[in-house]
Amino acid sequence: MGTYYIPRNLKGETRIFYIFTVKSLISTVCGILFGLIFLLIFNIIGLKMVGIIITAVFALIGYGIGAFKIPTISGIQVTKKIGGEPLSEIIARWIKFKKNKKMYVYTKEEK
Repeated sequence: MGTYYIPRNLKGETRIFYIFTVKSLISTVCGILFGLIFLLIFNIIGLKMVGIIITAVFALIGYGIGAFKIPTISGIQVTKKIGGEPLSEIIARWIKFKKNKKMYVYTKEEK
């Protein structure tokens, strides 16, 4: 008798809390840390509530970057190419593209 691979559904096993995956938790914490800078600045000015709101907004942005996947919408050309990919990977590729100063141009050769 041979051994056979039986696929398992691992969708819910990487969750830390109910809504956080590891990637979304890390990006949320990064957003909170970035927002804490503004919280300290607004706390010195005396606008602590504004700093808390800005920190919460950055935490939501961080969570969205870590958890959101681009949907595939057949009517929109861009989503056909990147549909199903996480937003964090798209942002990372965009940063790498902007960092690389070379420009590649495709020219169609006609015969």
